[in-house]
Amino acid sequence: MDAKDRQLLELLQQNAMYTAAELAERVGLTPTPCWRRVQRLEREGYIKARVALLDRHKMNVGVSVFVAVRTNQHSREWLDKFKRAIAKVPEIIEAHRLSGDIDYLLRVVVPDIEGFDAVYKRLIEVVEFSDVSSSFSMEEIKFTTAIPVDHVD
Repeated sequence: MDAKDRQLLELLQQNAMYTAAELAERVGLTPTPCWRRVQRLEREGYIKARVALLDRHKMNVGVSVFVAVRTNQHSREWLDKFKRAIAKVPEIIEAHRLSGDIDYLLRVVVPDIEGFDAVYKRLIEVVEFSDVSSSFSMEEIKFTTAIPVDHVD
């Protein structure tokens, strides 16, 4: 991983639609070697996917809800059931298992409070929780899908 590779990763995180010629011009290479680098970065797993980022507001899911989940069941069976349940809910766009007081943190995007209530009811129908606490985001101060590229060797 050299400086050119890092530049390519930064550029592709900004816009995955750049052509090989556009990328090459920006990093100071010719298109063919530039494209080979991109293909290598994909093969090696640095680039997991190329996606389009949609505008949540235009898609009518502008409300973000952070859901803190606690459970008193820590079995493999419960976790598998939980994973299957959240996989079926497209409004849940992130799910994290945590250390500390909260077992899981979900990020849910919905049109409104009623939309969240419907998601909540779907979850509690199939998975038992000991506590669920929801916080509605009042303002998105920072959002990015770009990850830092300076820490890779």
